[in-house]
Amino acid sequence: MEDITGDRDLKRRVMRLRDLIDYGPGSVVSRTIVDKETGTVTLFAFDEGEGLSEHTAPFDALIYILEGEGEVSLSGELFRLVEGEMIIMPSREPHALRAKKRMKMLLVMIKE
Repeated sequence: MEDITGDRDLKRRVMRLRDLIDYGPGSVVSRTIVDKETGTVTLFAFDEGEGLSEHTAPFDALIYILEGEGEVSLSGELFRLVEGEMIIMPSREPHALRAKKRMKMLLVMIKE
């Protein structure tokens, strides 16, 4: 993942999150915006049909859909999310996600 937190050109200016990341054909692209001891903020761009396999995280995570459409599996329950929607995934619960259409999302993890 690319960490842009030290990029002075991106600090103290207004930006559109979806413009900070591009799609890659048949892939998942990620870009770290903030990487601190207290948490991370990461952008993702998923080509249609791409996703992240089931895993757990030690911290709560918030996913916000910037564009497109995706499915999130959370402890076996399936949620459909579209642009402008979000879901909070509790720590230590198995989750996975897949882009139903090309999708960009923001992932915020808050460490305790």
